[in-house]
Amino acid sequence: MTSFLRSDRSRPVAIWLFVVAALVFAMVIVGGATRLTDSGLSITQWKPIMGALPPMSEAAWRANFELYKEIPQYRLVNAGMTLEAYKTIFWWEWGHRLLGRLVGMVFAIPFAFFLIRRMIPRRLIWRCAVMLLLGGLQGLVGWWMVSSGLSERVSVAPERLMVHLGLALALFVILIWTALDAWFGSPRIEERSAWRGWALAFLGAVFFQSLLGALVAGNDAGLVYNDWPLMNGAFLPDAYVGKGFWGTLAHSQGAVQFNHRLVAYALVAAGIAIGVLTQRARHLPGRAKAAGLAVAIVVTLQAGLGVWTLMAHVPVSLGVLHQAGAAVLLAVATAFAWRVRRP
Repeated sequence: MTSFLRSDRSRPVAIWLFVVAALVFAMVIVGGATRLTDSGLSITQWKPIMGALPPMSEAAWRANFELYKEIPQYRLVNAGMTLEAYKTIFWWEWGHRLLGRLVGMVFAIPFAFFLIRRMIPRRLIWRCAVMLLLGGLQGLVGWWMVSSGLSERVSVAPERLMVHLGLALALFVILIWTALDAWFGSPRIEERSAWRGWALAFLGAVFFQSLLGALVAGNDAGLVYNDWPLMNGAFLPDAYVGKGFWGTLAHSQGAVQFNHRLVAYALVAAGIAIGVLTQRARHLPGRAKAAGLAVAIVVTLQAGLGVWTLMAHVPVSLGVLHQAGAAVLLAVATAFAWRVRRP
């Protein structure tokens, strides 16, 4: 038993981390649905402990609804909303927050158990500790994001939405990478070929594209320029430039959608190149080739889904599916970058 606990790998730890990664994936999907249904501002208070319980009486429901009526989103967008309609958006946001609490518990409690039992490989303990801190930080960032829409805006600030999603996806990547390390152990010899750098670059580009997607979502930029491949008949949108550099980069609907499109084209080209070249590379093991092929397939499907979602004016179902596809592509890119390190 002692030799097992001191091993460089631990299958129970790997399974735990994969389960947490699956829950984070679910968080991303529910978060996307919350955003698409404009439900994220329905709970105007942050109560980490007491907020775990929904309103338990009609009076409590009305008290929450009255708090929602005080923010600009109600006055400018949802004036006249009924209590029953409010309950619908409330449940989306409450479910998202509850899932966040669940992720925290499913990570923290087994982490303490595995630490006490010395079942986590020593080289992975610090990484798990960092993930625990990132999870706690995510709760604070979530409220920081929500608070941006409670006084002067009718929705959350796009850049704060980008940070919130980016932190979740960064945690998702680290969970998958660490789970793979825990399952297989450290490589006896790390592959030093050029594939390692290219794979990490592609992973970084997918992550960057996901951040651009958050800006598109935060600006409701998928609801404009719904033709493709042009944008209202032009290559460059007529309203690309916003108020200043940051206003253009983060707040111009035309700019954020155009940037998202351009990076998507580059990713598709790079992903297909990876799929083709990995199949021709004699020195790559079979699993690395399979991961390279998966990259090409998933990036192509995700791009097609993005075009479909845009031209359909972003219905909730397609919008959620597109956000889920981004997480799947990130997972596949992570697996590919992890695999090519191993000869």
